[in-house]
Amino acid sequence: MVQNNIIAQVESLPELIRSQTLELNERVCNIFTKEMSNSIDHIITTGCGDSHMAAIATELAFENLTKISTEPLNALTASRYALATSHTTITKNTLVIGTSVSGTVVRTREALGIAREQGMTTVAITANPSSPFGQTAEHTLDCTVPNFIDFPGVRSYRTSLLVLYLIAIRISEAKDIITTTKAHQLRRKIISTGDAIEATIEASRQSVVELARKLMTQNHFVFVGHGPNYATAMFGAAKLLEAAGTHALAQDTEEWGHLQYFTNTDVDTPTFIVSPGSRSHTRTAEMLIPMTRIGRYTIGICPSGDNIVGEQCDFFLPVMGNTPEIFSPIVYPTAIELFADHLASNLGEDYFRGFKDLYDVTDLNPLKGNSIRTSEQVTLDEILKNQS
Repeated sequence: MVQNNIIAQVESLPELIRSQTLELNERVCNIFTKEMSNSIDHIITTGCGDSHMAAIATELAFENLTKISTEPLNALTASRYALATSHTTITKNTLVIGTSVSGTVVRTREALGIAREQGMTTVAITANPSSPFGQTAEHTLDCTVPNFIDFPGVRSYRTSLLVLYLIAIRISEAKDIITTTKAHQLRRKIISTGDAIEATIEASRQSVVELARKLMTQNHFVFVGHGPNYATAMFGAAKLLEAAGTHALAQDTEEWGHLQYFTNTDVDTPTFIVSPGSRSHTRTAEMLIPMTRIGRYTIGICPSGDNIVGEQCDFFLPVMGNTPEIFSPIVYPTAIELFADHLASNLGEDYFRGFKDLYDVTDLNPLKGNSIRTSEQVTLDEILKNQS
């Protein structure tokens, strides 16, 4: 089946970013006052799926800009472990930001509920402010943007990234770490990623069609990345799983050498290498040598003109523009998303297997679905009672 929803969403991203960044920033600034920002000495960002990936993608920006230790945690780890503790070293001055665009994910709601029980400052980022999730936090940040095709999540992921980046910039500005002028410059850098995405779409439009045709008989895909773009690797694997139903996993660049290096089946496994040409680029070039030697089919997602990694790969999908590494996760998924949609079309696959039969995630019957929206929410006391 040819749906092309992902392609349509990707092509809409430049306008989304240009039109919505400053509007979202206004909502951010309304919540993150100087008083609130100056009270924060620890940050936890949490969510599930794409929302968790957005937390990982923005960790570097939070730590670089706010100078505050930031932990991106998946919602189960946050709710049942990191936040459910009887000690007080990360409580009163901790900011917990939970993201659920739909507002229906139970575990993220649970994390914010436990954080609030602990007396932490809580912020819910959601496009469904009236949902139970939106009502759980002390502050609710509406990330609603103009309606479009809903899934798989491309626009929603970028919106989550935008809001998280804007929060980091605002906290830094409010704490007088950066000037207002610098804050405006950073927001303009974010807006300029729309140009980079637009140029990257054009540069890869035909290449992704060729790549999807070349790889349509493959059953397994690996995505490798590091720093903020470990999240891009995760997101790339996620879109391939959601769109085409093929087995895909993400791995940290360094960890690939400790683990996937030793696979002796499907030695030509397509391996997407996401590297924005910054801190870990030379290490990625080193890792490319054994990848090539043992037979992996490598696809470089690197800056245009890069001859250190990109042009040394079997296939090169160049990323256009000159986006700073901290904001690069906005741009770097672009070609991967287009590839995922073309591969799904080639395979005749419905997104999310059509949410039919075994793949229904909306059924309220606990014996069906996968319970991400129907799971029981627990309290802090219940967790502490069950700890060993």
